[in-house]
Amino acid sequence: MKVRIANTIRIVTLLILVSCIESKPIKIKTENNLSEQIQNPTNNVLLSSEIVWEKLNPARGDQSPQAGTLWGDRKGKVATGFLAKFVDGFSSPPHIHNATYRAVVIRGSIHNDDPEAATTWMKPGSFWTQPLGESHITVSKGESIALVEIDKGPYLVKPIEESFDNGEKPVNIDASNVVWLNSEKTNWIDSESKAELSFLWEGSGSKVLFTKLPKTFNGTIKSDGNVLHSVVIQGKLNYTLPQNQETKTLDVGGYFSATDEAIHTVSSVDNEVILYMRINGSIKISEL
Repeated sequence: MKVRIANTIRIVTLLILVSCIESKPIKIKTENNLSEQIQNPTNNVLLSSEIVWEKLNPARGDQSPQAGTLWGDRKGKVATGFLAKFVDGFSSPPHIHNATYRAVVIRGSIHNDDPEAATTWMKPGSFWTQPLGESHITVSKGESIALVEIDKGPYLVKPIEESFDNGEKPVNIDASNVVWLNSEKTNWIDSESKAELSFLWEGSGSKVLFTKLPKTFNGTIKSDGNVLHSVVIQGKLNYTLPQNQETKTLDVGGYFSATDEAIHTVSSVDNEVILYMRINGSIKISEL
């Protein structure tokens, strides 16, 4: 039986502990020094309108959810992130996957649990984990989209006859139970900024977090690793590419990345913005 949203006190406590661990002093270069290091910026942007959609489970024909890859390769053996789109009323049969995945609801409402569980709708900003080998169903209400990420593909759907317990425990966290840290709780945020962070999970050398930017945000997110994948979960974001100073507007599902340390110049458009971020280093958020 999957961990219930109503029983998230232990998980929230764990998130607080992880957040405290992650907010130890870090070494971030100053913007000037970092700029000197970036001779050939690797910043990249993918608009939601540019995403190529294909059937997630071709065996289901027209009933298959749609998948739009943001990074990696669902059919390969690399870390991958993709959007999964479900029509209103979609309901999968019980099934398993050959890879553990983590997911964030970014549009509509989604229920994901073992076949006998009562329906619990997860709204945008909620997230869950689904261990490989565990039988479950996925149901949607309204046209729904989730961001799904795996550490290694291929991502396959298999029958429940092949289910097994690999020791992992699945988790559902409602958006209202996400624990946010401000600049007083983590030095990943400049003291002058009203941005907030929430550390979600860590594994395979990567950290995953939510970044919340206030509706007046205008500043930078500096990353010092060689992996950064970021997806807009809520709101709209203006992103200025350092290669040509072109500014692009990213809405929900929009994506930006870097394969080396980078400075991401961004600003909120009208409303608060929430970003999903997968990194293998540290970030520093500052307002201009």
